[in-house]
Amino acid sequence: MSESTNTGVIDKTAIRDAATIILLRQTAHGPDVLMGQRGAKAAFMPDKFVFPGGAVDTTDADIPVTMPDPCRARLAQAHDLPDALAAAAIREMWEETGLMMGLPGDWPDAPADWQGFAAHGLRPSAKGLRFIFRAITPPGRPRRFDARFFLADAGAITGDLDDFSAACEELSHLHWVPLAEARKLNLPFITEVVLAEVQAFAAGEDMPDTVPFFDNSTGVSTFRRIA
Repeated sequence: MSESTNTGVIDKTAIRDAATIILLRQTAHGPDVLMGQRGAKAAFMPDKFVFPGGAVDTTDADIPVTMPDPCRARLAQAHDLPDALAAAAIREMWEETGLMMGLPGDWPDAPADWQGFAAHGLRPSAKGLRFIFRAITPPGRPRRFDARFFLADAGAITGDLDDFSAACEELSHLHWVPLAEARKLNLPFITEVVLAEVQAFAAGEDMPDTVPFFDNSTGVSTFRRIA
């Protein structure tokens, strides 16, 4: 949704589309999840540990990605450009961690924001993404997002999973956390909820055919599932 008002002033409390990736890698002690900490002076969720992610940019709609049909169909129920959400998730993870989710391929016409990605001989790929959760930030917060959470296996990443040298400074303390211990961190409420879902999947429970949706678009919190 647009942040602009009829006065031309940006309304930073308007609901913006956003996308996040919960990246898991398998280890000898079980799955680890990638998390980082937001700055103490951040306007939104200061000091909290979160997954890589952020708001959708207008240019994300122009990025060619391929996404599994069930995920794309569910995303399309509430978004005209579902592929833009997947592109945003991949871009935000790359910017915030330096990790790239893509497949080999020339991309000579890559937009300016993606030229560093293309320079590695990659094109973004959403084949490894699974849409598992949606949540809208409640009213009264300094920033509000309509966030879609994607689950992905670290095997979809190209390069060294421990190399965060190309990350921007938005997240600090980037590290792999044992999934079983992640909920002990300083987390936003919704991140705790999503982690509980992911832990259930990792423990062997079947992933449901519907996607949980915490709808806080109004003053009344509503929970439902996206078929």
